[in-house]
Amino acid sequence: MERAMTVIYEATPNPNSMKFCAGRQIASETVFFDDPAKTLRSPLAQKLFGFPWAQAVLIGPDFVTVTKQSWVEWKILADPLANLIEEHLERGEGVLFAEKPEGAMGVADSSTVDDAPVVKTIKQILDTEIRPAVAMDGGDIVFQRYEDNRLYLYMQGSCSGCPSSMMTLKQGVEARLKEAVPELIEVIAL
Repeated sequence: MERAMTVIYEATPNPNSMKFCAGRQIASETVFFDDPAKTLRSPLAQKLFGFPWAQAVLIGPDFVTVTKQSWVEWKILADPLANLIEEHLERGEGVLFAEKPEGAMGVADSSTVDDAPVVKTIKQILDTEIRPAVAMDGGDIVFQRYEDNRLYLYMQGSCSGCPSSMMTLKQGVEARLKEAVPELIEVIAL
């Protein structure tokens, strides 16, 4: 007999985001949703956006980060939300569909053959060092573009709107990438 799943939650640096840990793999990639109309790919995100306080949902390989509106408190939401996610997973109701319908915003950053060497270096560092570190806090940082020696990134999940996100971006991400890419002028969050 399979034992029941337990979803636990933990605070993130963003007071409006909570990370719900499944304790097992629930998705093969990380996908961010900040618009209920773009959740066709995720039954779980659709369910979470059914609540008026839901602002954003980040689905990671073994966690879900939920960002709430500021008018509601986690002490009211956290336990029922952990139970709802747990029940959804136990019932096998689906987390992410394999194919990406139009409008879903995936965040896989794998390098492509056409990437310049500097972009490949940046993406490799993002994928192997930075994204796993911010995922521990329920967030994600996604490559958008590199032009004129400036790197543009999306901050998602608990990183989006986090009071300490600019410090993380400048003192952590930018400092690490400048070590590997000395010509990098700055990292900019979009």
